[in-house]
Amino acid sequence: MTTGRGPRDPEALKAKWDERYRRSERVPPPAPVLLENLHLLPRSGRALDLACGLGVNALLLAQRGLEVTAWDLSAVAIERLQHQAKVRGRPIRAQVRDLQARPPRPKSFDVIVASYFLERDLAPALSAALCPGGLLFYQTFCTEAVSDCGPSNPAFRLATNELLGMFPDLIVRFYREEGRTGDITRGTRDLAMLVAQKPGTPG
Repeated sequence: MTTGRGPRDPEALKAKWDERYRRSERVPPPAPVLLENLHLLPRSGRALDLACGLGVNALLLAQRGLEVTAWDLSAVAIERLQHQAKVRGRPIRAQVRDLQARPPRPKSFDVIVASYFLERDLAPALSAALCPGGLLFYQTFCTEAVSDCGPSNPAFRLATNELLGMFPDLIVRFYREEGRTGDITRGTRDLAMLVAQKPGTPG
């Protein structure tokens, strides 16, 4: 789920995403930032799939042995995820939640995954929500893109290197943002991807 700056109507957003997930037949793959960095995940701990959509990241995190919570504004998305979690035997706590109104509590998760979601004002709350040693896996669309994938409104896209500055109290462990450099038919384009860690020793 992608958001951005500007006026916000939770009910209109909910209706928009409910309809989109109701009509969606294609289930996307997990986020590249997570797939490329699975080796950085802890062996156990509490994980949050933020603005989870159909929950492919949540299902992968549960498969890796983490205790997973998944939140999204869309009740349709959460119902579909709950069904998939039951079918696959994955104990995921999937809940409808307005993230801006109810951000995660401080020191409540060891892993947070945010994919195709941009609510800049929530960045401090996400940093605070990580336990010491916790990891943030974050990716979303950039303004410096090579295709028309993603939102058309530039306010809903990251400026060049903006993601690097959104979480100043975290340690960067992985970053990728290729822009339009070199052979644009190769690599990971249109996205900025970050894995960052909260200083401190995991509990």
